[in-house]
Amino acid sequence: MTRHTEDDGDAEDSNGTNGPSGGRDAARERAGCGDCGCGSPSPGVPEAGRDEQPSIFVPDEGEVAEGEAGGGRGASDRAATDGGVESASGGAESAPGGTDSTELDPDAYDPVDVFPGGDLDLREGADSCYKCTSCDTSCPVAEVDDEFPGPKFQGPEQWRLKRKGDHDIDESITSCSNCMRCDDACPSSVPLSQMHNEARGQFVERQMEKLSVEYVRNRILANYRTSASLASMFPRTASFAMNFGPARWAMEKVMGIPKERDFPEFATETFREWWKARGGAQVENPDKRVAYFHGCYSNYNTPEVGKAMVRVYEHFGYEVMVPPQKCSGTPMFANGMLKDARRHAETNVENLVEAIGEGADVIASCTSCSMSLRQEYPELFDLHGIEDVAEHTFEALEYLRIHEDLEGELDAAGGLDDERAFAYHAPCHARNQGLSRQAVETFRDVDGVTMEDVGDSCSGISGTYGWKEEKYEKSMEIGAEMFDHMEDAEGDVGMTECPTCAMQMEHGTGYEIEHPLQLLADTLGA
Repeated sequence: MTRHTEDDGDAEDSNGTNGPSGGRDAARERAGCGDCGCGSPSPGVPEAGRDEQPSIFVPDEGEVAEGEAGGGRGASDRAATDGGVESASGGAESAPGGTDSTELDPDAYDPVDVFPGGDLDLREGADSCYKCTSCDTSCPVAEVDDEFPGPKFQGPEQWRLKRKGDHDIDESITSCSNCMRCDDACPSSVPLSQMHNEARGQFVERQMEKLSVEYVRNRILANYRTSASLASMFPRTASFAMNFGPARWAMEKVMGIPKERDFPEFATETFREWWKARGGAQVENPDKRVAYFHGCYSNYNTPEVGKAMVRVYEHFGYEVMVPPQKCSGTPMFANGMLKDARRHAETNVENLVEAIGEGADVIASCTSCSMSLRQEYPELFDLHGIEDVAEHTFEALEYLRIHEDLEGELDAAGGLDDERAFAYHAPCHARNQGLSRQAVETFRDVDGVTMEDVGDSCSGISGTYGWKEEKYEKSMEIGAEMFDHMEDAEGDVGMTECPTCAMQMEHGTGYEIEHPLQLLADTLGA
């Protein structure tokens, strides 16, 4: 039996999945005049006839309106450029005052690369923002940090400032945790997180001092895969040394990594080592084939999650592939290291496209990894095959709920012999993909399992955000609501799909934390 709380505004289909597949919904169209939509003529503008619209010629620098001295080109004779318009009427009569009547055509503008190096133009998204501040009210950082201006400023308003001149990116962009809750909150589908990622990348590339302690620390945190691969050569020694008291004190003083946090232990056998030792896939089935994107944490720290994924999928007759891969880039996006993220993305896309060509869909056990492959990759990078990867990527439980009769299989399994109660937290990146209810819905009728949803609050850690000394107290303040709900829940075991959310849950409550795939494997006897 399951007790849970409903998520406001969290609508899903029968499979609990309504997430993106490599792109966003188009921005909503709006009609009417600039202020009220009433269609009334603006003060000071002559009223046009039935078939005419009043318009104003805006000359480019060095140009004059047609008919003025100097023989300059008229608006109807020049190509449209940013900041200018061209006539849609050709030989229209002059408006009162001697100015040519021309059409103000919004489609006449050429795209502008506001953030140099960005692959996609953000104009349409910025224009869709009508300053309702829904994003600001949903932002967990803005709720606890009065100095943080919020997602609206970090996205559309920074974009507009850049169009007006050579404005620097405001340093407050580094306080954005990249939880992406603002994307889910926006009623106009403004690509807020994309704007934040672009702006943060430009700030780090152009304005951050590369020899500063902050930059070096952030670079290390963003490239966790590199640190973890080195630590895994001597996992027991590394686990001890990184949690040794004097070492933690030194890391806080020198690097700004809070001593209150415990570093996760490194596995004595990584997932990929286990996979190689078992001889790879135990099931061959060209008609049911998946490519597992395990990510960094399931490989180096919690290989039991990856093992559960393999056992469950083989239970359903899938052939599991484990292609070569690097980090999904999630911590790099959050720290503005877009060049690093692109290098990793190139490797991942190349190998995943090959697997897709062999008939596989891409499965991720971490919701941040699936979000990265589905949304952030196609938003930020122009790579061959990237849309195919986005379209074929799924979270592991989501995929089974779509393609298999999980309910029937769980009923046939008979449930657990020993009753267990769980306090489930849906990660922000799961909510952004429409997956916030899937674990609760999957296990709510399983005998011997009690699953309680602890609410829709953010855990507060947001990947590397909570691993920064200056952000630690804020991350714990953000997570306080989740901690309280976990303490009030019947279960004394936590559950979540996100590894850093699991760190925060354990840190704030002392609970043991499991992944839904582990419970699914136990329930099915896989």
